[in-house]
Amino acid sequence: MSEPVLTLDFKDQDEAQALAGPRDRHFRVLRDRLGVEIVIRGLTLKVSGVDAKQAHSLLSDVLNELRKGVELLTDEVEGRLSDSLSGASEDQSTSGRLTRLEGFRLRTPGQRRYLEIMNEKELVFAIGPAGTGKTFLAVLKAVQELKAGRVQRIILCRPAVEAGESLGFLPGDFQAKVNPYMRPLYDSLYTVLDFETVKRYQEREVIEVAPLAYMRGRTLQDAFVILDEAQNTTKAQMKMFLTRMGDNSRIVVTGDVTQIDLPKGVTSGLVHADAILRRVKDIGFARLKAEDIVRHPLVGKVIKAYEGRAPRS
Repeated sequence: MSEPVLTLDFKDQDEAQALAGPRDRHFRVLRDRLGVEIVIRGLTLKVSGVDAKQAHSLLSDVLNELRKGVELLTDEVEGRLSDSLSGASEDQSTSGRLTRLEGFRLRTPGQRRYLEIMNEKELVFAIGPAGTGKTFLAVLKAVQELKAGRVQRIILCRPAVEAGESLGFLPGDFQAKVNPYMRPLYDSLYTVLDFETVKRYQEREVIEVAPLAYMRGRTLQDAFVILDEAQNTTKAQMKMFLTRMGDNSRIVVTGDVTQIDLPKGVTSGLVHADAILRRVKDIGFARLKAEDIVRHPLVGKVIKAYEGRAPRS
C-alpha cells in the first residue's frame, strides 16, 4: 500500500512562508516528530508519509488561523504543533507495538524494544553505538514520567573523562570546565522542551545536569536518573552510582563500549556491570545495533567500517 499524499493550496507566497516559518522551522517540527515529508511546489504544499493525515490536519488548522488574521509567533506555532503531537505520549500501531514516545516516532525495532524495557524495568542499561537514540529516548521517557507526576525531578549526569584532550588548559572554574561534557545532555533536553522551560526547571531544581562526581553520597528519590557515556566510568564509580537509587526512582544507564576513553588497563564500569548484572531478573538490558542508527545514513556505514577489518597500510 502506497503512503498517502495530501495537499494544501496557498493564496500567495506570503501565506506559504507564514505557514512554513523562518527556515521551515514549523515544517521541521512535523518532520522530526512524525517522519513525514513536506514540500512546496509553487503554491501547493504536499505532505506524504504514514502520518501525513495528522500532519495535514495540524497544518490546516494553523493555516485557517493565519487566514483569520491571527498573528502567531514562531514559538506559538511550534508550541501548538508540539502540544497536539504530545496528546498521546505513547502510541501503539495496530500490531500493538509502541511506535511513538512523547510524539517522537520510534524508527527501528531496537528503539521500540528499548522503550518497552524502560516501561518494564526500574533499572535499565542501554548499550549500543552512537546515533541509536540511547540518550535521547531516555530523556523523552524522563520527561514523560515527569509530566505524568510519576517522578518529581530529572537528574542527568556524565563522567567528566578527558577523551584524549586536556581539561586543564580550559578557562574558568571546575563547572566551566565540565560544561562542554554536559552539552549533549542539554541538546537532548532542548529538543524535547523549550529553552525557557528547561531554565525554569533548573532554577526550581526539577532538572539537574551534573558530573557523575556530584552524585557521591546522595540518595536519589522520586527521580528519573540518566547516566550517559557510562563506558567511561570505572567499576567503583558505577557501583557508587547504582547504589544512589532511592524510593520511587528510575535509572537508565547509556553507553557505547566501543568508545572507551579510560586510561589503559582500567576496566570500564559499564563493561563490568554488563558482565555481572545481565542475569539479574529485575534489571533490563537494551542492546542497540548499527541497524538502529537514526543519524545521517553515513554514520551507520562509518561504524560498520570501524567494526570490520582495518585497512592495510
